Amino acid sequence: MELLPNSRTEPDGSAVIRVLSYNIRSMRDDTAALARVITACAPDLVLVQEAPRFFRWRKKLARLAAASGQVILTGGATAAGPAILCSLRATVERTEDVLLPLTPGLHRRGLATAVVRFGGARLGVVSCHLSLQQAERREQGGMLLDRLAALGAEHAVVGGDLNERPDGHTFRRLAGTLQDCRTTAPWGGEFTSTPADPHQRIDAVFATAGIEVLGCGVPLGQPGVHESDLRAATDHLPVLAALRVPAGD
Repeated sequence: MELLPNSRTEPDGSAVIRVLSYNIRSMRDDTAALARVITACAPDLVLVQEAPRFFRWRKKLARLAAASGQVILTGGATAAGPAILCSLRATVERTEDVLLPLTPGLHRRGLATAVVRFGGARLGVVSCHLSLQQAERREQGGMLLDRLAALGAEHAVVGGDLNERPDGHTFRRLAGTLQDCRTTAPWGGEFTSTPADPHQRIDAVFATAGIEVLGCGVPLGQPGVHESDLRAATDHLPVLAALRVPAGD
């Protein structure tokens, strides 16, 4: 398997970046394995779902960030679970955590959002974890697209646990507006659930039309990513994308 390109800034100001989307199940599993997986993927952005939300949640997330060469950008309990970590390569323009409407009897959901720069490239970023319930998930998909547009960034990336396969209504809606990076440039593994028996793709990275997708998939075969760590880290497999973001804005 070919390796994804390393992060770099091009002479024209564009940026090649790595984006990792990962449901970490509130760090209830092997956090050392989790940190090793993230570190080996060498991401510029980590779009986290199910970040710790309760007792000392900031300290737990900060510990994971430090152990994997990242810093906390935004999110966690303040976004009801989604969070964004980033490398020191990112320059942060602004962040906002968004709580979505609560449906009685269901989990509160939210979005972690940011606008960052890498060299001359400006990028909107959203981490999401959509509802298990179909009707609520449809509504959240629309709110996600609205929030993405409101970031005011020409180029943007979305990563998350959609709780839905590619043939589902909300997944198809997102893929109709954005590039489904795995479909655009398949790389690595396809299925994200479960690590012990990968049989469905319910986690994804999406990008706006102007971004060049260089490869996207589960980082099986990525140097330093071991199957034993993937199984021990959490109950989802991560999705890693390499993207070229044009300069501008």
